[in-house]
Parts: sequence; C-alpha cells; structure tokens
Amino acid sequence: MRTFKLFLWVGLIVLMLSATGWASQIYGDYIETRSADVYTGSCFANSEMGLSGDQAILAWHIRKGEWNGVPLDGLSIVGVAKAKATLGDPFHNPYPANSVLIVDAKANAQQRSALIGFAKEMAGQLLENTVDVEVAPIQMEVEHHGGHPSKGFLRAGDLAGIETRPINESDHLCGNEEAYYPPLAQTAHSMPAVSLLDQYNGPALGVSWTTRDKRNAFVGTFAR
Repeated sequence: MRTFKLFLWVGLIVLMLSATGWASQIYGDYIETRSADVYTGSCFANSEMGLSGDQAILAWHIRKGEWNGVPLDGLSIVGVAKAKATLGDPFHNPYPANSVLIVDAKANAQQRSALIGFAKEMAGQLLENTVDVEVAPIQMEVEHHGGHPSKGFLRAGDLAGIETRPINESDHLCGNEEAYYPPLAQTAHSMPAVSLLDQYNGPALGVSWTTRDKRNAFVGTFAR
C-alpha cells in the first residue's frame, strides 16, 4: 500500500511539473525571407553567394506565452536585417549586421520591451545591432496542412510584407534542390516556401526591396 501511494505521489509531481513547464512555454508561428534562394541546388546557391543573400526579414506571431514574465499572447514582432555578406556563407562572416525591429502596435510599453528581448534571443547576432525600432500594426497568419506549415502572410504597416506559397514541382529547376540554408532563427518545425511577395520599405537600413516568386522563404513554428 505504501509503495502504491509513493508511485501515486511521484506521478502527481511529474504531472504538476509538466503542466508548469507547458504553462511557461512560449510558442507560435514564424516566417522568414532573405535575398537568396534557400530551397535550391548547390550550383544555384554558389551563383548567388557573395552577390546576394545579405538581406532578410524574420517575423514571429506569438500564439500563447510570456517572456520574462510578460504575457505576449496574440502579439507579433518583425526583424529586418542587412548583413555584410551572404547569410549562411561558410567562408565569409556576415556580422555585424544592422537591423530594424517593427513592434506590434497592439503591445503596451512593457510588452514592446519583452517582444524586443524575445526577438533578439531567437535570432542572436542577426538582430544584435538594432539601428531603429518602429511601431506598426502587424497582421501575420500561417496556414497548416497535415501538421506542416504551408502558407504564410505578413503585413507590418507600410514597412514590410510577405506572402508565401508551398513549394511545388514547377519549382525544381535543376532536380537537385534541398533546403540549402537553415532558418536564421530557432524553429520547432519549418518548411521552405516560395515568396510571392518579399518587401521592405523602411529607410533606416539604407536599402529597400520588392521581390517576387523567389524560393527564399521559410514558414514554420517556434516553441521555447
């Protein structure tokens, strides 16, 4: 009887710890684009390396969770970066990179600070040197099919926009494509995608762009 009670108490403690861990977790959706194909063959990747791939947009939508004790449910943040070299190039250091953060207009002052801390932690060196912080309404959606993220949409005021679609057979140009570069931030699960629109219009980085129909996106989820 004592043995049974001991196992019962151990089971209850494990359940309580599991529930606490889940309650403190932060999770949601992630979209990324960059100025080089990420789903590509090595020959195509080498043709872009050193010439492009130094610009990127990273976006997070927090479905549920908190950061440093601040609840962030339903809020989003976007990071835009301009690096010194192709991001992911093993032969050249792209850092330091300059970055702009776009914070959700729905967030209060405490939440804005927490969102900035969260994005910097998730992206590391890429968003370390922030030259400007903007506040804008952010709309972000990721569709999921069969347990996989498949399609993404982002609009951050007039500053940044992304629309993606899943990879299909018409996107195989050389028959040897793969996810050549990994995502720039930590993800729980991600899939390469085609950006129908990849756009940044802000002045702080000294560069703006609009590209379409490029295999340069990731759509995914994150969890910490």
